[in-house]
Amino acid sequence: MQIPRLHPDTIEEVKLRADIVDVVSEYVVLRKRGKDFVGLCPFHDEKSPSFTVSQTKQMYYCFGCQAGGNAIKFVMELGKRSFADVVLDLARRYQVPVQTLLPEQRQELQRQLSLREQLYEVLATSAQFYQHALRQSQGQKALEYLQSSRQLKEETIQQFGLGYAPAGWETLYRYLVEDKRLPAQILEKAGLIKPRREGGGYYDVFRDRLMIPIRDVQGRVIAFGGRTLTDEQPKYLNSPETELFSKGKTLFALDQAKGGISQADQALVVEGYFDAIALHAAGINNAVASLGTALSLEQVRLILRYTESKQLVLNFDADKAGTNAAERAIGEIAELAYKGEVQLKILNLPDGKDADEYLYTHTSEDYGELLKNAPLWLDWQIQQIIQDRDLRQATDFQQVTQQLVKLLKNIVNSDTRNYYVSYCAEILSLGDTRLIPLRVENLLTQIAPPAATYSKPVSAKKAWGGSKVSDSPLPTERNLLENAEALLLRIYLHCPEQRQAIIDELEERDLQFSLSHHRFLWQQILETAVEQLDLISTLQNRYLESSEELGLVSHLFHLNEKWKKEILRTPQVVQAAIACMDLVMLEKRYRHFLELWQQTDPEAEPERYQSYYQAFYAEKIKLQKIDRQRLFSITELL
Repeated sequence: MQIPRLHPDTIEEVKLRADIVDVVSEYVVLRKRGKDFVGLCPFHDEKSPSFTVSQTKQMYYCFGCQAGGNAIKFVMELGKRSFADVVLDLARRYQVPVQTLLPEQRQELQRQLSLREQLYEVLATSAQFYQHALRQSQGQKALEYLQSSRQLKEETIQQFGLGYAPAGWETLYRYLVEDKRLPAQILEKAGLIKPRREGGGYYDVFRDRLMIPIRDVQGRVIAFGGRTLTDEQPKYLNSPETELFSKGKTLFALDQAKGGISQADQALVVEGYFDAIALHAAGINNAVASLGTALSLEQVRLILRYTESKQLVLNFDADKAGTNAAERAIGEIAELAYKGEVQLKILNLPDGKDADEYLYTHTSEDYGELLKNAPLWLDWQIQQIIQDRDLRQATDFQQVTQQLVKLLKNIVNSDTRNYYVSYCAEILSLGDTRLIPLRVENLLTQIAPPAATYSKPVSAKKAWGGSKVSDSPLPTERNLLENAEALLLRIYLHCPEQRQAIIDELEERDLQFSLSHHRFLWQQILETAVEQLDLISTLQNRYLESSEELGLVSHLFHLNEKWKKEILRTPQVVQAAIACMDLVMLEKRYRHFLELWQQTDPEAEPERYQSYYQAFYAEKIKLQKIDRQRLFSITELL
């Protein structure tokens, strides 16, 4: 149906009710930063968040691609949808009465909008019916199951609206259609009844089952989960997908848990309905449950709206099925976890119990202590990799190493990666501390991406001429060094306000210009007053006086149109140039100490062996840090 023109009052009301953080959080994991929220931009690929959302201004803006606007524009741009379609969708979500400018189309539009309201009504009435049936004689078995087998108190049964679906084939159908006069088509659309294959009529979807209402974030019943009280399969039966209900977009008990999640600044996800219910009954009110499917990215984004630190704990069963579920869940959100957008932990309870079983024999304090000490997902993953493996066997050792390398490669944060490299090296060393440095270097070699800016380590004798530092960098290093040093000198010559800052940076890092023509120019600069305005003219004269070749540096004395624009970015460019010079020097020292370490006998000279290892590993860590600080390639500035 073509959507008629919407009344301005409807549009304004949608703008008022549709909170920008609420809308954007469905698609982007947002983290609080000051008054605003930040996240990775959904409109272009980026590794560092440049996308900001202001709740006070109700606007979003990306400093990377300059996308910006309000909640309506965000949904329009992301889904390539029309203005009217988005406004109508948000109006449904935020229960804004819809007015149009074309009276003749209002009736059809209202019919479309009222379908959802009818579904809400039918499901709410069904939930009341099931709750009533639980208290009747036919529901006695179900009530006893809740009170005895599940040890639930009356207040918990009422809190979650638990009920019972009678055993008859048409009990609910007769009550809603024949007694309440509700349309059978609406019941079918709500997933409560199905048409018979033969003879006409309908039959109830849920029969002789304990009924668990599934609610949306606003607390409205949108579906049901039914647990059998017999040997009938499946044990748990969920409502089918409907206009209101999608398994992959819904979390059980989120309406009850959102306040607890915000208060604890942590979201706890369990597998089953009764795990979540038992946790809430024990006072652990930040728990939700997945609905028998792998935890989806949409579900994760939904739950992360309510935790500022983005801390998520998965407490799935410790059996094979639970482990597989945890693996699938990690697979869905691994990219967010690797980037640090989610603080993901995995909780496996002792003896393979689920949360419900554990709380039968333990207190909520016991569970809370386990929750507090739950390992980070990377630690859990590593334990899964080495579990039931004999690292003394060559095949197992090789397979475990390959899996660990695959895991380590994806860690974005260098500090985190270095920590886990050391941790994995200890595991692979099997208690022999002398092997740890070798295992570290082996892992680092395998996980390090091919470097575009500096070459692989070579023999220290070739790079340094034995133990002496060489003035001649490797070819790839020389190109990097040439560009970085020339860039720094150009800024010094043309930006007087940056001169002292450049001198300070070089002195602080103890850096020297390595290339002879740059070193000579720098010596001439240092002999000239920093504040001299006609510095370029003075230096050119000095070259003439000294008979030095001016050609190698003459291009630094001039600015074309491109460089005039680039010079405006001097603070960032200075930082990048200094970092590149530092990078080359660190790479030299790294190769030097690595070569010394490899040539030292650990049995004959253990202290020197350990000293060289610590030295080359320290340089390796500095290399990784400085490479991350150099936010853009020097070649992009030339």
